[in-house]
Parts: sequence; C-alpha cells; structure tokens
Amino acid sequence: MATYNEEAPTLDTYHAVVSAFSDFLTVAIHTILYERDIYPRPSFVTARKFNYPVRQSRHPKVCKWIQDAVAAVEVEILKCALSAVSLVIHAPPPSSAALERFLFSTAAFPSVPSSELLTTFADNPPPAGDLPEQFRATLARLSTLSSSLSPLPSDCSFTLVAELRDEGGVQPPLGANTPWIAAEPGLQKQRKTRDAAQNESEVGRATNVGKGLGGFRTTPVRSLESGAFAMELWIEEGKAKFEEHMC
Repeated sequence: MATYNEEAPTLDTYHAVVSAFSDFLTVAIHTILYERDIYPRPSFVTARKFNYPVRQSRHPKVCKWIQDAVAAVEVEILKCALSAVSLVIHAPPPSSAALERFLFSTAAFPSVPSSELLTTFADNPPPAGDLPEQFRATLARLSTLSSSLSPLPSDCSFTLVAELRDEGGVQPPLGANTPWIAAEPGLQKQRKTRDAAQNESEVGRATNVGKGLGGFRTTPVRSLESGAFAMELWIEEGKAKFEEHMC
C-alpha cells in the first residue's frame, strides 16, 4: 500500500489533490474487498493508514492489480477526464450481473490545464488539516455500511470502472497501449456530446445502455470537502442482487 504523510497534506496544487484521492482510493478498495468477502478474510492483514486501522490484502497479485488500476485512474484524473470512479462487484458467471457499485464521484474536482498541474491555486488554500480525519470517518462508515448490506453470492468478481466527463474533447482512453477496455453497455452512461446527439437514434436502440447505473437501492456514504478536494461516495445495489435466484 502506498505510503501517506500522516500530517495534514497541503492541497495547494491539482496534482496534490489527485494524489490524495489516489491514496484514499487504494485504501478504500482494499476495505471493500475485505468487508464484502470477495476474498477470504484470513488473506487480509491489519495495517494502519491515516492513523486508522485498515485491512490490506496480502496477496501480491491482488495488491499489484489494485496498484496498477489506481495508477491508471490517476493518469486520467490528472487529464481532468473523469467524473467518477466506481468499484463494481459482479455476480459469478453465467450472469456476471452488476450487483453493487461503490461510486467515488470526482465531478467537483477543478478542471486544470495540463501545464498547470503543479501550479499553486490562486487562493492558496491552507493545509487540509481535517482531510485525514475525513478519510478515517469515511472508512469507518464504509465498513459499517458494507457489513450491513445483504450478503453476496460466492465467487463474485470485481472491476474498476471510470466514468468520463461530458465536456467536449474528453475521449475514452482506449487503444492497444492503454490498460482500459470499454465497459459493458449496462455500465455506460449516455454522454451529452455532439457525437452522442448525432447518433441519438442508434443510442436509443441500444436498450441495455446504462441499465446497470443508478441501482435498485442507493445508500449515501459521505461527502468530503477540504480546500480543492471535494468528493462524494455512495453505494448502489443493482436490481439483479434482489432477484430470487441471486439470493
């Protein structure tokens, strides 16, 4: 797990804001995997992060996957390309339906030109003294809410999904040399771009687009705000989770 300065970070640049988010996202993913029993609990160890006891997978491949996934997310957020990141838990095959989404909204992050990632914000915010405290409170609530959710079936899988901003010029980071692939239609939202408007009839025929978004039941976790750092976290439980054959 990445190291984190336990002292209050100074969120005076966009790069610092994104770095703080990436560090928290790493801890949150480990926490969710533990609380939702995606892997056996004995495969996790107790660690400390943000001066708070947390769980961390001790399997090297799981840790490497999380590290690489968060690094790929960080690249896109530094481009100001994402509005949200979600950890999606899928049912086992053959359905592989989206059962739960833990959504981290970064829509309120500032939009900064690539040449100014390390430029101090004009208002020069003071150190975010309460941000580690907010992280601790969020992890505690996340653990409480996760343990109160209805159980998941055995052998679930998970993935990390990035949602693009609607602004013009934001393109999906797809290609041979990127770690990203297109999400299944049910987890894709209809983007409000000129291209989407031109192809409205085609999108309308794709009846599965966005069906996995929104959830059958939504539970807010917490809003965090400190200086330029502004994030919301909530849990969406999909309809498939409550269908009889999933129970």
